[in-house]
Amino acid sequence: MATPYTPTVHGTGVRATIQRFGGHLAGMIMPNIGAFIAWGLITALFIPTGWVPNTTLAALVDPVIKVLLPVLIGYTGGRMVHGQRGAVVGAVATMGVVVGADVPMFLGGMIMGPLAAYVLKHVDRFTEERTRAGFEMLVDNFTAGIVGALAAIAGVLAIGPVVERCTQVAESGVEWLVNHHLLPIASVIIEPGKVLFLNNAINHGVLGPLGVAETVQHGKSILFMLESNPGPGLGLLIAYLLFGPRALRPSTPAAIVIHFLGGIHEIYFPYVLMKPRLILAVIAGGASGILTFLVTGAGLVATPSPGSIFAYMAVTPKGGWFGVIAGIVVATAVSFAVASALLGFGRGAGDDSGEPDAEAAESAEAADGTAADGATPETTAVEINTTVPAAKEA
Repeated sequence: MATPYTPTVHGTGVRATIQRFGGHLAGMIMPNIGAFIAWGLITALFIPTGWVPNTTLAALVDPVIKVLLPVLIGYTGGRMVHGQRGAVVGAVATMGVVVGADVPMFLGGMIMGPLAAYVLKHVDRFTEERTRAGFEMLVDNFTAGIVGALAAIAGVLAIGPVVERCTQVAESGVEWLVNHHLLPIASVIIEPGKVLFLNNAINHGVLGPLGVAETVQHGKSILFMLESNPGPGLGLLIAYLLFGPRALRPSTPAAIVIHFLGGIHEIYFPYVLMKPRLILAVIAGGASGILTFLVTGAGLVATPSPGSIFAYMAVTPKGGWFGVIAGIVVATAVSFAVASALLGFGRGAGDDSGEPDAEAAESAEAADGTAADGATPETTAVEINTTVPAAKEA
């Protein structure tokens, strides 16, 4: 199903397959960015370490991130596959993985929503020609209910435990790297783990306790900075703002504010999931930031929570400003450079009016009168160059 976030991609090569997969992720996540921003604002404002702590309003944080957002993703993914019936079944199936794990199940929603809808789609095809007149509504309701119930049970018993196991593996890997003094390499595990919303498990479950023990001995610890550095995410978002698909650019300024000033890193994860190759940008940014922290001897006295630049400054020990700021700046610059290159410096954004792809599209339209199949010029540009990921202008 093509959307403004998932333009039609032709071809059967590896690159086209990756583009198509990234487009499906975008179709599930990007329509729900408003909900992510709402959660980010609530979190940044009302949690105990937020700007306006409020116990009553902070109670919204956990239900939204653990229930509402995964269900919205599963609902959207199911709708992409099988319309409204698929959306309902996808939401029910996602509740299974929500109950089956203690971590936010965004990945589970992206799996269970489309999968349950796909199963229902084939069940509907089977029953469509075998249902007598007058029994359509009865059969449709019961088939959707049965598929949804079975998918929810499978989510509780299978997908949830698997994701929890992945969390434990990630924690063990980071701890091994810390023990063997290979901190920059830790970004290879930390950054993908963050994008899968395992950031709190990594930061507070592994790095935080180790950092506290190190602070007792040395007065500061670099471990507090491995996961919480806002630089990689900031660089990625700036690259999206300048070179990303035009349909997504208006959402990035608010995301930058929430991420860098509010400290809610989850706001940039969907931008990586939309184009999975951009994980290389945040890995490079994270590794370069950690290396800079090591070279300058930087460290914090406590975990910056949330991971805002203001929180960073608040827990920086006296005389440690240079190393902390340098690590954030270097991580931002490296992440921005790599992400910009991976985004083609805007050439693959579907809105490059002066670039060859757009010119080719305009020439084709001038020759034929209209684009094939009633497609817009932007869509035609995507079809002409299938090796470049693009997003149709909304």
